[in-house]
Amino acid sequence: MEEQHRVVKDISIKNGDDLQSIFEQLSTSGGFESRNLADGLEILSTMINDKDCLKFLSFVAAITSTGIRGIITDMLKNKMFDVVITTCGALDHDIARYFSNYLEGSFTLDDAELLEKNIHRLGNVLVPMESYGPIIEEKMQMFLETAYNSGKREMSTADITRMIGENLGEGSFLYWAYKNNIPVVVPGIVDGAVGSQIWLFTQKHNDFKLNVVADSELLSSLVFKAKKSGSLMLGGGISKHHTLWWNQYRDGLDYAVYITTAQEFDGSLSGALVKEAISWGKVTRNAKQTTIHAEITTILPFIYSALLARIK
Repeated sequence: MEEQHRVVKDISIKNGDDLQSIFEQLSTSGGFESRNLADGLEILSTMINDKDCLKFLSFVAAITSTGIRGIITDMLKNKMFDVVITTCGALDHDIARYFSNYLEGSFTLDDAELLEKNIHRLGNVLVPMESYGPIIEEKMQMFLETAYNSGKREMSTADITRMIGENLGEGSFLYWAYKNNIPVVVPGIVDGAVGSQIWLFTQKHNDFKLNVVADSELLSSLVFKAKKSGSLMLGGGISKHHTLWWNQYRDGLDYAVYITTAQEFDGSLSGALVKEAISWGKVTRNAKQTTIHAEITTILPFIYSALLARIK
């Protein structure tokens, strides 16, 4: 069968044109990565409007140190997703930024000088030491002690994130996940400040246990009964893979949009295109899927703005 190809059309932007009209033009521009961007918006809007779809949001921690945390918070406030999979650093940043502030910096700052000033550098974001470690230690020990005194002797990572969200407020993505009963699973929770505080807590309370298998029970209860499933994956690593891994048990994601700056030539999971997951049964053969090669903090605000105009 001969494949039908559309004519490449020039993009024409006039003063006053809205974002929606620009995205519509990208779909017929033949414009390399812009086509994937337009496809991604179409897939996400279809997925979010699909009432039969179990919707996953996965993301790497680093972006929550930036203003993108506000968009993630809004997406959960607006109930766009049903389950979140992320890394421990996202919890660290959510607590730290709720109770304190990070600062704008530069990629070119002298890291030895920053060390002397007790400032951590995360790309071009500055994390004052007093805004990070001491705050997370104080708050996590307090949260865990309260849970322990109420009778808790075992918690999953979803329990931990719900506990944190319950103790934060509206500026926090964990708060809105808790408020809207959206589970947040952190498969690599010991790799970060919150995880270290859980370990320290067990040194004083050796009958307290972290049960990561309980997270598997939670995810299986969601995945096995889902009529369809879909995901927006922001960055790679464990959060992306855990999302794909669990969806293989229902023959794969039906919708998948992945945003990454990683390249596939090194064979890494972060660089792998979504379509590679089809061969593993983690994305369905006929899934609506695309990989967008872009930097998340640059592109997500535009995608989210266009999504708001399309979702019901």
